[in-house]
Amino acid sequence: MTGAGEEMHALVRRLYPLCRSITGDGVRATLEIVGEYIPLQVHEVPTGTRVLDWTVPQEWNIRDAYVADASGRRVVDFAASNLHVLGYSVPVSATMPLSELREHLHTLPEQPSLVPYRTSYYTPDWGFCLAQETLDALPDGDYEVRVDSTLADGHLTYAEHVIPGQVADEVIVSCHVCHPSLANDNLAGIAVATSLARELSERRPYYTYRFLFAPGTIGAITWLARNAERIERVRHGLVLACAGDSGRLTYKQSRRGDAEIDRVLRHVLATSERPHHITEFTPYGYDERQFCSPGFDLGVGSLSRTPYAGYPEYHTSADNPDFVFPEAMADTLAVCREAFAVLDRNRRYLNLSPYGEPQLGRRGLYASLGGRSDAKQAQMAMLWVLSLSDGEHGLLDVCERSGLPFDTVVAAADALCDAGLIKA
Repeated sequence: MTGAGEEMHALVRRLYPLCRSITGDGVRATLEIVGEYIPLQVHEVPTGTRVLDWTVPQEWNIRDAYVADASGRRVVDFAASNLHVLGYSVPVSATMPLSELREHLHTLPEQPSLVPYRTSYYTPDWGFCLAQETLDALPDGDYEVRVDSTLADGHLTYAEHVIPGQVADEVIVSCHVCHPSLANDNLAGIAVATSLARELSERRPYYTYRFLFAPGTIGAITWLARNAERIERVRHGLVLACAGDSGRLTYKQSRRGDAEIDRVLRHVLATSERPHHITEFTPYGYDERQFCSPGFDLGVGSLSRTPYAGYPEYHTSADNPDFVFPEAMADTLAVCREAFAVLDRNRRYLNLSPYGEPQLGRRGLYASLGGRSDAKQAQMAMLWVLSLSDGEHGLLDVCERSGLPFDTVVAAADALCDAGLIKA
């Protein structure tokens, strides 16, 4: 697990310098790097494409940006950090007094040493983000302002990685790829999703897993608009974000609140005895709100550590690679691994001998328990599985009713299947 954590942290550090946004070359460069770890199918959707109630915007790219004083010294410099530029800033080349420039400067007075992350995706504007203490040190006078960017018709870019399962029913795993240099929000999620995809690719899972790497909001909306015929096959989903800080794990439930993914995450987190928090659905946050919108109403929850806006470093320059930890990302990955293991095995069974209790002894089922330290528990698991194998209850129901470990219940179901007493 430590090795996986270190590898994920290395990916975060590698992606950190790239200037991402909801469109543009930064997203493509990010997906190109992720594509070195897992094969990706990259999609380009043209500017102006109607996607549900939205329209794919113009593509934004930036080469350079700065504010320079009278001596030519760059007092705010995009080359030092891509957070210094308001995302989607229109091109600017001008000289203006500080009093006029202030209208386009964004700071965090309550966190004077940090640079905020700000954007203006759908309203033409320009601006710079800087530390309040940097602004306080600027003398009055004229400043050269330069934003060397382009806003032009192009494409919105997103990518998918699909792992075929034993059935066509799908599990969506989604993370956003639109934030610039923010390590926890969103690079840790990208790293965990990439590692999870690699692990799942090494075996043939029950469900088909579709990993979605897309810009936030508009990316998920675009995917939903372009995949109407696939929506009915989506059975479960999980959005990954803020996956690498040192806080406790947080699971935000789907809009339904009782979707199977909700029950699975509640079970896994509770039985693992990890510090965690379960929250109700709210229509604000990450792309779970798109998947859970009432027209789709998919069973998609969100897994994070400290939730969005729940830590002082959120959307600031302090959300850097030192803020995320290999151990935390490895733990998030482990929860995903455990949750999908339960999801993949949570079958419903039908008791083929439902009239009275079948004789387990003559089928060798009791003898198979001889010498096991958990023989009594394994016997009870068989009886519970038989009792609830009515085509309406799954193995997770058995766990919740019996209090038995999921692995024990799965082993009992396998034994009963082999004996011809139940069938999936």
